[in-house]
Amino acid sequence: MALALAEARSALSTGDVPVGAVVLDRDGTVIGRGRNERELHRDPTAHAEVVALREAAAATGDWQLPGATLVVTLEPCVMCAGAILAARIPRVVFGAWDEKAGAAGSVHDLLRDRRLQHRVEVVAGIEADECGDLLTRFFREPGRGLGYDAGDR
Repeated sequence: MALALAEARSALSTGDVPVGAVVLDRDGTVIGRGRNERELHRDPTAHAEVVALREAAAATGDWQLPGATLVVTLEPCVMCAGAILAARIPRVVFGAWDEKAGAAGSVHDLLRDRRLQHRVEVVAGIEADECGDLLTRFFREPGRGLGYDAGDR
């Protein structure tokens, strides 16, 4: 989670919401890193998880990542959950819950939906306070509104 938090902090330099992610292979080696880059690239799909999954796929030469673990500072949204399922990621570890847009157990639970062919092991709440505090501080800055707004993920 320390690596994902470092990625989240680096998103601050571009004005992006501080969410970070890393993808680890079976041996625990980092094969993908990502941070929110929506503002940087003006790309609505540039969430930390998607950026990290793209890098991991490029590193392995395969879009399927069946032995990988995704570590992310915030519970994945619906879009990111779809990407995780498509990549066949077996395990997701995240920090803070997203009570407005989460798709790993709070609002939705796509990653463990029994109706889907692939289900993901979800480990939640790792360094939750630190992950949540980073987001809270970001959104309390002047001009950003108070508290986390899922629409600004």
